[in-house]
Amino acid sequence: MQKIDNLIEQFLKELDYKPILNMLKNIKTGKKLRSKLLLAIALESEDAYKICAIIELIHLASLLHDDIIDESELRRGAKSLNALFGTKNALMLGDILYSKAFYELSQINTQFASIISNAVVKLAIGELMDVELAKSFNTNKQAYLTMIYNKTAVLIEASARCGAILAGYDEEDFAQYGKNLGLAFQMIDDILDLKSDEAILGKPIMSDFKEGKTTLPYIYLYESLNQEDRLYLQTLFKKELNENEKQWINLKLQEHKALEKAILEAKAYAEKASKAIKHYANAKLNDITQAMVDREF
Repeated sequence: MQKIDNLIEQFLKELDYKPILNMLKNIKTGKKLRSKLLLAIALESEDAYKICAIIELIHLASLLHDDIIDESELRRGAKSLNALFGTKNALMLGDILYSKAFYELSQINTQFASIISNAVVKLAIGELMDVELAKSFNTNKQAYLTMIYNKTAVLIEASARCGAILAGYDEEDFAQYGKNLGLAFQMIDDILDLKSDEAILGKPIMSDFKEGKTTLPYIYLYESLNQEDRLYLQTLFKKELNENEKQWINLKLQEHKALEKAILEAKAYAEKASKAIKHYANAKLNDITQAMVDREF
């Protein structure tokens, strides 16, 4: 992954403006799951590394904008860029990362550029969907699935498509793999907001609900509750929860097995992903699927 970091730094050094690199030093680039996925499908090459660096630039830009929209103070256990440098700087850095990624896209094969740029359009639509859904308590599971497909799965799907093209494999097989894996990945992220330890998660437990995100466990919980409890759950939406309210949610989640149901659905999508590429017998991809789903952070 160091080669990808080096390429990202090289891309941004070309812009010849020190504040960009100074801010970049304060961004945790994460595990680069999309790059690992692409490189597990395709053989390592200069084209593969360059596409990975472009995808990681896009992913970083989307995270910066996501933190601004959510007014998040933390990202992966550290202060978010908007908390450190202010919203204006974080917004403009996100725009610079997107713009540089698109410039580099224009220098490569138009097939890859088309796949990735289309994914970025959908990603932005996904962010808009997320904002729209946050206006009220969402009970529509399909709306949630459409939103997480656009916001998260499309870039994983695009990474898998690009890897397949580089390797000479069937693009649609790997598109299905990436799409279903991306859906499972976001579902697990949403489940961990309720299930994980705050020190491991890097942000307060149940922060998604406070930010207006009615994720899959809450949708399943709502479906299982009686009318009185449904109304009470809705009163807790977008609220700073006290310990009693958190305990009530946890008890109801356990009582109605809403978390278990959400976990089973995430694993079902992961299984769909694995089945799509089963005949390729790629052990690295099986490991990535497991790592994305069986997470404790």
